[in-house]
Amino acid sequence: MAETIALVTGANKGLGRETVRRLAAEGWTVLLGARDRARGEQAAAELGRGVVFVELDVTSEDSVAAAARTVADRFGRLDVLVNNAGVGAPPTIPEDTTADELRAVFDVNVLGPVRVTRAFLPLLRKGTDPRVVMVSSGMGSIAVYADPRLAALAPPMLAYPASKAALNMLTAQYARGLDGIRVNAVDPGYTATDLTGGAGFQTLEEGTDAIIRLASIGADGPTGGFFDRNGDVAW
Repeated sequence: MAETIALVTGANKGLGRETVRRLAAEGWTVLLGARDRARGEQAAAELGRGVVFVELDVTSEDSVAAAARTVADRFGRLDVLVNNAGVGAPPTIPEDTTADELRAVFDVNVLGPVRVTRAFLPLLRKGTDPRVVMVSSGMGSIAVYADPRLAALAPPMLAYPASKAALNMLTAQYARGLDGIRVNAVDPGYTATDLTGGAGFQTLEEGTDAIIRLASIGADGPTGGFFDRNGDVAW
């Protein structure tokens, strides 16, 4: 059986790095995508066998195109794409949030996955049971925000929740439009990372459980779904 080749974006730290570590431990070849060359190379060296650094800035069309050429030249295909790169946003109340604040967050969290997915589609179509995993958030669930029991835990804000809700819709539409490629979104849950200021109650391993599961599905696995480590998540 051919080795599985996966690319994880935003992978020099946090959930991305842990995803790389766990997939490499399964014997996969894992491409650690990061925009900072020094940090990316250091992370790949620390993770060791099976991990290859690929310079990739999801906000740059040129960087994404160069990364796709690098992977094409070296491997000729891609089996799994994990769109993990993401940024948070200050908890600005809706009335004070500017369009520029949204634009900065959307450029990474929404347009980034579009850039990367589009550039790597030719390689995914050459892969084995190709899968795309979008790392979303429960904060992108309208159902979660509509639940009055969670009002105190999820104060109203625009940029980050709206970006993840948009990513969820991208997931649903890619799943409908990409024949033969399984596309799913995952909610890692409240995990202790830089994005949460280290305040999450889940470990990195727990936070990557859903990512690993959806990255590892076979041809009979789901597509167009939203999942956390316990199962389905409401849109």
